[in-house]
Amino acid sequence: MGREKMCRVEFGKQVSDGKALLETDEILFRGDFRLKIARGEVRKIEALDGQMHVHHSAGIAIFHLGEDAGKWAQKFLHPPGRLEKLGVKPGLKVALAGKHESGFREELKKAGAAIVRSGAELVLLAAKSPDDLKNLTGPVWVIYPKGVKQITEMDVIRAGRAAGLVDTKICSFSKTHTALRFNPRKVS
Repeated sequence: MGREKMCRVEFGKQVSDGKALLETDEILFRGDFRLKIARGEVRKIEALDGQMHVHHSAGIAIFHLGEDAGKWAQKFLHPPGRLEKLGVKPGLKVALAGKHESGFREELKKAGAAIVRSGAELVLLAAKSPDDLKNLTGPVWVIYPKGVKQITEMDVIRAGRAAGLVDTKICSFSKTHTALRFNPRKVS
């Protein structure tokens, strides 16, 4: 999701201005105090008069977000699925490269994507090692395992940049994998 906003937060007797971040599985706040509210701790979330009230295991946090309060509450209650995060829409021509998890091809088809071998508008590359990152062309999402030594985020970034691409987005693909998007560098 990756939304962020400067705002005021009230939590117990603490009040501070700072930066709030809305992520898929947590809400963060960094100001005079720090707050991290995991999805599993949230009992109720509601938007009231420009404020997002987050009822969770440690109390109630009130985020003064103005007109964004309702949007943030809805985004947290209904986070985007991975295909939405990847920008997959009905009719999009997608090429699959590498070995993807079982059922992923069917998930794409169910979402209305057209899986093609050539003429793709988007490539989804499953990478297990830096050797899988040769000959990158964009736009491409590189999907790689989290927290392994065989391939790291820096390996993926270096390979994309070496191919003349720009890394533009990152998202959690699954509990075990991350996806990093690269686009061709714009010529000015």
